[in-house]
Amino acid sequence: MSVASYLKKHTEALVKDVGIEAACELTGKSKATLGRYYSDSDEHDDRFMPIDVVAALEAASRFPHVTAALADLRGITLSYDGEKRNATSAGVNQDVVALSQRFAMLMAEYNQAIGDGKISVNEAKRLLRETLAIQQVLLDMKLHLEVEGA
Repeated sequence: MSVASYLKKHTEALVKDVGIEAACELTGKSKATLGRYYSDSDEHDDRFMPIDVVAALEAASRFPHVTAALADLRGITLSYDGEKRNATSAGVNQDVVALSQRFAMLMAEYNQAIGDGKISVNEAKRLLRETLAIQQVLLDMKLHLEVEGA
């Protein structure tokens, strides 16, 4: 997968995380314009979402999809600031339970996806969602371990 298509996939995930209607309202962009930012058609190969639009959408999203993709491309691991959380967690024990549940969901999705010997685009998207959810739990766990170790 090329860097461009990798970024476009994460741009699409960001817009869908926020919701297309809400994304249009937040950014002042039309559905068509937002769609062009993640379109994989040849005519839109060089179109990418402006950084101010990414920032506005990521502020409203559950996960910073494009920022995480850019970090992945550079081999960087993200860490969240605990001051910006909407809800508090019970700590590492709760994170371990959440991690095991998410991993079980990932394995269930994988088992279903590989059943016919080929992972379709939609199945890959579901696997990616579960992988991102596991990443979020691991980041939460890292934060809790840092707090408990301090």
